Amino acid sequence: MATTADDLRPSPDALLKAAEKESRGKHKIFLGAAPGVGKTWEMLSAAHRRSRDGIDVVVGVVETHGRAETEAQLEGLEILPRRSVEYRGRTLEEMDLDAILKRRPALVLVDELAHTNAEGSRHPKRYLDVEELLAAGIDVYSTLNVQHIESLNDVVARITRIRVRETVPDRVVDAADEVELIDLTPADLIARLSQGKVYVRDQAHRALRHYFSPGNLTALRELALRRTAVRVDEQMRSYMREHAIAGPWAAGERVIVCLDPGPGAANAVRAAKRSADALDAELIALYVETDRHATLSEAEHARLAEAMRLAGQLGAEVVTVPGHSVVEEILAFARSRNATRVVVGKSRRSRWFELRHGSVVDELVRSGAGLAVEVAPLAEDQQAVAPRDWLRDVPLTPGPYLEGTLAAALATSAGVLIDRLIELPNISLVYVLPVLFSAARHGLVPSLWVSALSVACFNFFFLPPLYQFTIADPANVMALVLFVIVAIIASALAARTRTQAESARREARTTAGLYAFSRKIAGVVDLYDLLWIVVSHLARLLKAEIVVLMPEEGQLTTRAAFPPDGALSDPDLAAARWSWDADRPAGRGTDTLPGGRWLFLPIRTSRSAIAVIGVLPGKDGHELTAGERRLLEAVGSQAAVAIERVTLAEDIDQARLGAERERLRSAMLTSVSHDLRTPLASIIGALSSLRSFGERYDTSAREELLATAQGEAERLDRFVGNLLDMTRLDAGAIVPKREAVEVGDLVSTAVRRAAPLVTGHEVSVAVARGLPALPLDFVLAEQALFNLLDNAAKYSGPSGLISVEARQEGGRVEILVRDEGPGLAEADLDRIFEKFYRAESGDRRRAGTGLGLAIARGFVEAMGGTLTARNRSDRSGAEFVVSFPVSTDGG
Repeated sequence: MATTADDLRPSPDALLKAAEKESRGKHKIFLGAAPGVGKTWEMLSAAHRRSRDGIDVVVGVVETHGRAETEAQLEGLEILPRRSVEYRGRTLEEMDLDAILKRRPALVLVDELAHTNAEGSRHPKRYLDVEELLAAGIDVYSTLNVQHIESLNDVVARITRIRVRETVPDRVVDAADEVELIDLTPADLIARLSQGKVYVRDQAHRALRHYFSPGNLTALRELALRRTAVRVDEQMRSYMREHAIAGPWAAGERVIVCLDPGPGAANAVRAAKRSADALDAELIALYVETDRHATLSEAEHARLAEAMRLAGQLGAEVVTVPGHSVVEEILAFARSRNATRVVVGKSRRSRWFELRHGSVVDELVRSGAGLAVEVAPLAEDQQAVAPRDWLRDVPLTPGPYLEGTLAAALATSAGVLIDRLIELPNISLVYVLPVLFSAARHGLVPSLWVSALSVACFNFFFLPPLYQFTIADPANVMALVLFVIVAIIASALAARTRTQAESARREARTTAGLYAFSRKIAGVVDLYDLLWIVVSHLARLLKAEIVVLMPEEGQLTTRAAFPPDGALSDPDLAAARWSWDADRPAGRGTDTLPGGRWLFLPIRTSRSAIAVIGVLPGKDGHELTAGERRLLEAVGSQAAVAIERVTLAEDIDQARLGAERERLRSAMLTSVSHDLRTPLASIIGALSSLRSFGERYDTSAREELLATAQGEAERLDRFVGNLLDMTRLDAGAIVPKREAVEVGDLVSTAVRRAAPLVTGHEVSVAVARGLPALPLDFVLAEQALFNLLDNAAKYSGPSGLISVEARQEGGRVEILVRDEGPGLAEADLDRIFEKFYRAESGDRRRAGTGLGLAIARGFVEAMGGTLTARNRSDRSGAEFVVSFPVSTDGG
């Protein structure tokens, strides 16, 4: 395959990324395997070199951790002051992002990229600060330890038994312009620790016993080396794409094994694995899905799936790419991944087939400049020549051939009619239509049958001598030969177009199905509905029975199935449990329990395993094809994310409810321990004084003590009554007993009952004339007004005025209770009616349970009214508005 013009052009995507980077600042990360290797010291050394070159360098934030060497390196560099942040009674210092943006240096130093900023900062993470600096065109030097890279977090946790909470997404490291590895051998780092150059000596000894053991440091060092090598390899491939370098550049070995549905595919995978191990290279298994994929037999689909499974088990990355030319796609993929070696299986095609269609191996050798091509041999029982492809899809029913015969007969009739009416020299063109029609509907072989019929009809009906199969004119012989060639070529092209169209339709159906599935699950909030969508959609796509199993109380149980009456046998459940525990597919078509009826596939997100999907194909003995497996995995991945989303939403709701219950419990305990004990203490004090020293008190003193005890007992009764009323409201046990209530009577009764509470306050009452009677529960309405008057008395100043006004506004009657207290803070307006919530006024805390207003609103709303709070417009103070419709229906 010759090099095309496209191969000589730089990659548009690579050029676009390069152009985007031109407008951004450059980011360099100093990456270390562990604390103490010298990342910050090296960053400061590099900053000094840039400063000596005339670059404007400032220190945004550098953590010296008390290391004298690092502190000495800061001398001579401009250090921007940090921003102070108050957090939980402490003052924290954070990098001042706004000051840096205002200063706009050419280069800023930002230590500890994974740092979590204090609450109240613009960004929760320091790497987000760095991204804003880069977007502003400022270059950044930063430091990072390998354990803080998100994808390596769990690996480091297994090695060190310490999970690091502060992580940086891999995309930040991948997007960096430079990554410099700061390497130090474990022995040297341990020596630095022992000398107290990393931590103080007590901390150093503890670190040496745990995190900084030689084994841990060696493993972390290898992780850092490998992660840096991956980044360097990606930079090299990006450079090659930007500069249209076809490659490969053999800076590192990478082996590609080409999969095919032949019996030698597994041998090729094993041979490629041996080569990759010998070269210490990455292994990639590549399958090019051409038009022929649609015509594969069940046995070939099974062989292909087995080869893909084997490649995955041997640690290869399995990739499928669509394309028309196998060789072109292999070479394009090899160049994109900078592969150095391609392993292919030995062809079973006949020599005649290779002469007509070419050999994949020969074309790879000719076109793959710089690419080593290895041919894996076939086993002795695989040497037989493969059956001819053109016989693969020969229709075995007479329908296509009869339809083709009828089409040829219609074309002949049309040709005879045209020939009698018009002198047409190229009448043979009428036979092109039935040939193309048959090829488009039934494939190559039926179209060849129609071609043969068309040649015979053309010779018999249109070439002299007519109605004979002989040809008198040699020129007609050449015309007939050319017609045969055109008919065969047209048949082949039309058949190929049909295959491509079928493949495109399948891909379109698959894409449309995935899109429809994603739309369906996007807005689902109920887990049962979501699981039903998953099983029904998969059943329709795969034409199979589907079951979803999820853990529940330590057991894997069926949560959804299609059809709904489907059931799993004990062996099937055992296979599903093994798949869940091992996090690997099990059952039919796998290496684990392959004799099972079902295929079980675990689905997971980046956080955890979610569920197991079971598939029972509709046909006995049928295994899912490679395409169906990919479709199942794609749907499973989307389903896992959606299930996790719904589950997390439910967990958040439960956590919110739990937090609310805990808040109410704490508030209840506060009320019981303080507000209910206060009147009890007064009662006990008054009664004990009377009992112990009653004879020493005169009549007025005894009356005062008894009045105190009675008043506190009544206050205690109100508190307990409020608790009981709120319990009834929460239980929905409040059913208003409606009757016609005069507003004046309601107001006067409430004011009269509240008289002991408003002692010392002036109370004014104004009830408009002619107010209509309201259908209310008198007891509930009077209690609501009583609670409002009680609240007004608590928050009004000494001798403050409390006013009650009743009036009609349109179709509603309003009762307003105003006080002359300090009013309501903005934050209190939204929370004043919450249970156990009490507005504060300086350091004064009002007596009460914090239930009065909540109960008042509950009673008012139970009767169809509303209760709102606002601040007075004419002076300081609060105003509560009870509003009832003039006619209230229902209860």
